[in-house]
Amino acid sequence: MYDYDQVTAFLGKWGPFQRLIFFLLSASIIPNGFNGLSAVFLAGTPEHRCRVPASANLSSEWLNNSIPLEERDGRQVLSRCRRYRLEALAHFSATNLEPGRDVNLSQVEQEKCLDGWEYSREPYLSTIVSEWDLVCDNDWKSPLTTSLFFVGVLFGSFISGQLSDKFGRKNVLFLTMGIQTGFGFLQIFSTSWEMFSILFLIVGMGQISNYVAAFVLGTEILGKSIRIVYCTLGVCIFYAFGYMLLPLCAYFIREWRMLLLALTVPGLLYIPLWWFIPESPRWLLAQGRVQEAEDIIRKAAEKNHVTAPDVIFDPIKVQDLNSQEQQTYSILDLVRTRNIRSITIMCVILWMVISIGYFGLSLDTPNLHGNVYINCFLSAVIEVPAYTISWLLLQYLPRRYSMAAVLFLGGCVLLFIQLVPTYLSVVSITLMMIGKFGITSSFSMVYVYTAELYPTVVRNMGVGASSMASRFGSILSPYFVYLELNTGVHLKAKGD
Repeated sequence: MYDYDQVTAFLGKWGPFQRLIFFLLSASIIPNGFNGLSAVFLAGTPEHRCRVPASANLSSEWLNNSIPLEERDGRQVLSRCRRYRLEALAHFSATNLEPGRDVNLSQVEQEKCLDGWEYSREPYLSTIVSEWDLVCDNDWKSPLTTSLFFVGVLFGSFISGQLSDKFGRKNVLFLTMGIQTGFGFLQIFSTSWEMFSILFLIVGMGQISNYVAAFVLGTEILGKSIRIVYCTLGVCIFYAFGYMLLPLCAYFIREWRMLLLALTVPGLLYIPLWWFIPESPRWLLAQGRVQEAEDIIRKAAEKNHVTAPDVIFDPIKVQDLNSQEQQTYSILDLVRTRNIRSITIMCVILWMVISIGYFGLSLDTPNLHGNVYINCFLSAVIEVPAYTISWLLLQYLPRRYSMAAVLFLGGCVLLFIQLVPTYLSVVSITLMMIGKFGITSSFSMVYVYTAELYPTVVRNMGVGASSMASRFGSILSPYFVYLELNTGVHLKAKGD
């Protein structure tokens, strides 16, 4: 109903009822923070080298020289994917030849890791990479795992809106929270990479559907002034809190199955919220369930210690409004005129670039210099001031200048990192976090900016199309990290 805010104005703007809904719905987003980026630790790649079996019968000297060297980050280190051919080494060992003196190692033939790999136990005790050997020829599977999660997010984006429109915001919120928790729990018992990845895709579907349902439910229950704070600070900052919990849990739990259990169990704590979070009165009115909507508003009035009028919603007016035929619009209306077409193209590109930047930086934290847990925690902490600044910019400055400023900051800083020497790791990490600050701020602002650019009649479709472009960007982001690692390592590896 277009006059819903006016009809329910007697509740006040920020009473106990609004505060309860604000914090409970914001808290429901916390698991999205640590589940959405859990692949940083679940799919982390520890240092590894080819396994040389005891049956090779090599002397200790030849065993120590069985792995060739390759250049990585300007240093000579043991190869991750090659070893000297064991048959040749066994012959040299049996004839008492010494490596480097009697045999020129650069002339020895190399082979792949035919007997598997040995993995370092630092910083991870185990990950899905070490569990199922997702390295070397199979290293493409690791970024694909994360991409499949975001494919689930894409599918969930398609169906979440329709499900909540049909079955209700509250029902879909708790159903998808259950899917996220339940299928996350099933992942613990994965017996193969394929099983883990399929379950991860379903978790992604539940995660975005949960987010959308909570987002819509909050905007429909809360008043206009609180709604803006909820959309920019409430949801986003609680997501960042969940993101902060991820490296803290991973630091103390370094085995991937136990870590996944620790990240899944908190989902059970949200079951009691069913009795505290109401259905959206707006949705109930749209369904013609006037009495249920009125009961919710009366309970809210009791919590806010205000007196509700005898009749809150007139059933006849509600029925008349719901029966009015409205003109329908299609996706083609987003490109029908020159002005709308320009807005759509700009928004699609903008959302995709921002998504690639945000998730690319977030997933790349294990590859930064320094401690992976500290880097990930800093990456999460920087989001809190980023969301706060973006809210302030939206309040006091024009949208275009605000968006351009944070994107310019993030882009310039990230480009400047290329000029920083490798030994100045603190400077590189600092610049990376400033870049993450800029990208995160733009991610928060782009929702509001896009919604305001489109006319009301195509606003939902415009934001939906832009959001879909963002999902494609997140699907691609793991491969930007993958390409960085491969161009930095494998192109320099000797014998590859």
